[in-house]
Amino acid sequence: MYNNRKTFIIKILIILCVIYLAVHVIYSGGPVIRELQQSGRSLASLDNNIETAPLVQDGPVIQVTTNTTKQQSPPADPVEEEKIIQPSTPSPKPEKTVFEKVKEITQCLDKPIVPKTQQRGDYWVLYNYVRAERTFKCEETITYTTHADYSFLDNLVPLLEKWRAPISIALHAPGTDFASTVESVAHLRDCTGGLVRELVTFHIYFSTKHVPKEVPKHSNVFEEPYNCSLTPPYLNASSDQMYKAQKKLLYPVNVGRNVAREMAQTYYILPSDIELYPSPNISSKFLDLIAKNTGPLLSKNPKVFPLHIFEVSANSQVPETKTALKELLTNGTALPFHKKLCPGCHNIPKAKEWQLAPESEGLHIFHVGKRNGRFIHWEPIFIGTHNDPLYDERLSWEGKSDKMTQGYALCVLNYDFLILDNAFLVHKPGIKMYKKDAKRAMLAGKTNQLIKKIIFPELKVLYGVRKGCAV
Repeated sequence: MYNNRKTFIIKILIILCVIYLAVHVIYSGGPVIRELQQSGRSLASLDNNIETAPLVQDGPVIQVTTNTTKQQSPPADPVEEEKIIQPSTPSPKPEKTVFEKVKEITQCLDKPIVPKTQQRGDYWVLYNYVRAERTFKCEETITYTTHADYSFLDNLVPLLEKWRAPISIALHAPGTDFASTVESVAHLRDCTGGLVRELVTFHIYFSTKHVPKEVPKHSNVFEEPYNCSLTPPYLNASSDQMYKAQKKLLYPVNVGRNVAREMAQTYYILPSDIELYPSPNISSKFLDLIAKNTGPLLSKNPKVFPLHIFEVSANSQVPETKTALKELLTNGTALPFHKKLCPGCHNIPKAKEWQLAPESEGLHIFHVGKRNGRFIHWEPIFIGTHNDPLYDERLSWEGKSDKMTQGYALCVLNYDFLILDNAFLVHKPGIKMYKKDAKRAMLAGKTNQLIKKIIFPELKVLYGVRKGCAV
């Protein structure tokens, strides 16, 4: 009996001690809570969703405040934490296209084809009078820019079949030549396949003293399809019967060159003559070269890309590859351009080495030349840009020397002439021979005086002088 009572008393004492300790912990904060506080960790870290949480017990309320500057998350699994910390490997960027690289290198801007009628010195110009159906961004290709009157339009289709890229052509059409010019354009667009309609933009110009009697608006120029059973004017044109010849007008070659060039949509242009046919695929190969942007292309000097020019006998086919061209040069049926007419005008640097070098894939820079020394009167035809000097519009085809003033400007501006290895031009078949022409000789003499006394002094003021440069 005594033992049972003793046991009961001991149990009561133990319960009282436990209650006392619990109350003591609550009132004093207890060693556990003090340790958590001393280590800088708040009890509120047990619940990150509560900024200030009252802890309710059977007694006083303990206010527990969280650190609001940064919420803490419960420890993550080591594997999951590693996945979060370790950044994922970025996907490789796709390789830029040739066009994207050309755009980045040139920083060119697109140009719309907008018809407009404007006066240009002594000439009226119908810009973009007949537009190509296809348009291009500035970096997408090269535009072949050229000039003519309608009697030369038989060259357009063979030129286009080799070029297969945009062409901008300015046609001189004074007086009654205008109607024949428009009729010729209509035949070319409607009766020769789709390339002319797709790729060629025509501009027309004429003197203010020789305005045609009627000039349709660009939107009404072709109201009906052309009758393809008719012979187009350019196929039976007689130069003596043309309005230009009857009125004894000079051919304003540089007006046409500049109009066609300025209207080109693309950054790169090839200002040339309509009778000069290019080797195939120059445009795409050239852009591949530009996109690589290595070697001489990195030079800070302004630059153009001259093409070798050749002529072949009348019964020869125009060669399409350098290998075929070399065979014709070997057997004498091909010659450097104007070799028998004006050899110094197209005496291109490293010409013999170029002819001996084998054909290779693509295009490369064969040699970097200058227009000085032996080549002081060189008249290169080249791929250039809208930034290059224009041609002096006071000069005519009959007076000769029509590209010499531009050549002087290029020399003074220290242009590099980056000669291409596998690209070339071939004149319409037929070797040009020297013929005496008293009238043209007289005009050439007057042109030389114009250049010497008026144009050259202007060029020296505008562009300056450089040793070794001459007109």
